[in-house]
Amino acid sequence: MSAFPFVIHTHDGAARTGALETPRGIIRTPAFMPVGTAATVKALTVDQVRAAGADIILGNTYHLMLRPGAERVARLGGLHTFMRWDGPILTDSGGYQVMSLSGLRTLTEEGVTFRSHIDGSTHHLSPERAIEIQADLLGADIVMQLDECPALPAPRDEVEKAMELSMRWAERCKQVFGARAAQNLFAIVQGGTDDALRRKSAEALVAEGFDGYAIGGLAVGEGHDEMVRTLGATAPYLPEDRPRYLMGVGKPIDLVESVARGIDMFDCVLPTRSGRHGQAWSDAGPLNLKNARFAEDAAPLNEALDCPASQEYSRAYLHHLVKCEEVLGQVLLSWHNVAYYEDLMARMRAAIAAGTFEEFVAAFRARVT
Repeated sequence: MSAFPFVIHTHDGAARTGALETPRGIIRTPAFMPVGTAATVKALTVDQVRAAGADIILGNTYHLMLRPGAERVARLGGLHTFMRWDGPILTDSGGYQVMSLSGLRTLTEEGVTFRSHIDGSTHHLSPERAIEIQADLLGADIVMQLDECPALPAPRDEVEKAMELSMRWAERCKQVFGARAAQNLFAIVQGGTDDALRRKSAEALVAEGFDGYAIGGLAVGEGHDEMVRTLGATAPYLPEDRPRYLMGVGKPIDLVESVARGIDMFDCVLPTRSGRHGQAWSDAGPLNLKNARFAEDAAPLNEALDCPASQEYSRAYLHHLVKCEEVLGQVLLSWHNVAYYEDLMARMRAAIAAGTFEEFVAAFRARVT
């Protein structure tokens, strides 16, 4: 039995709405988690993030263990107190970041030894240490197992080897995590785009028994079509009564197509990264506010969004801020983008509840440019 009840309210095909009930608040699903890499959602205050509609945010184990250090965060009261966020926090395990340091790491059965990208210092991350950092030091509400995430495309034997190592690490993570009344442990399904490997990984992890199940190792080079095909082949092997989390995805169309295949939770740096680079997201795709066509556009970004950045500033003004490289432009566009993503999730929840999600998906596809 999971420490957090997960209640599914409505099905519309494979899509579903629900609620993950945590001691720090209810997470409405489908849910998008803004990414707070270094104990901050870049350019935004926690009040702005909450007002934008977020129920939960994501913290990054790799970055926080290097700076300011997990033990320091613990001494300062844990991650919630440190960053002044009183809602649920999910922490990733650091596996994806370590994957990207392929030239700076040594991988063994025991774990991974790597050099910091900040100062070159050496660190070791094992399944046991990943749980200690996330659950005991940072104090995350939802903790992820340590996994190996190969970049795609990759030879099948490499993908299978990484998947099997991740399965063994999942078992070690579960043993050290134990039974906790106020925290959840999620496993991560690996296997690249190979349906048989994905099924093998999912079935083994489900048999082991976890509070939730993530699908990792996608959006790492395989392309949108192959990603959603793999999701469609993998999700049916995950339990109906546990949350399903697609890690590190993605563009709005990715979220819509993934919800249609039964995914409940998402995270991605795209909303704030786009905002820092002068882009504002819409159903039709990103608007590039650097473009001269916005120089005298008095319209707001989106009057329908309940967000000051979306309603109260003209595109002309935002264009001016971006061209002048003013920090305020990055703040407003990041705020708008997070609000847009949260509104998209709310619209999907409403469409599923109304039994009109298929029509919602068709209309969304037609708007994407």
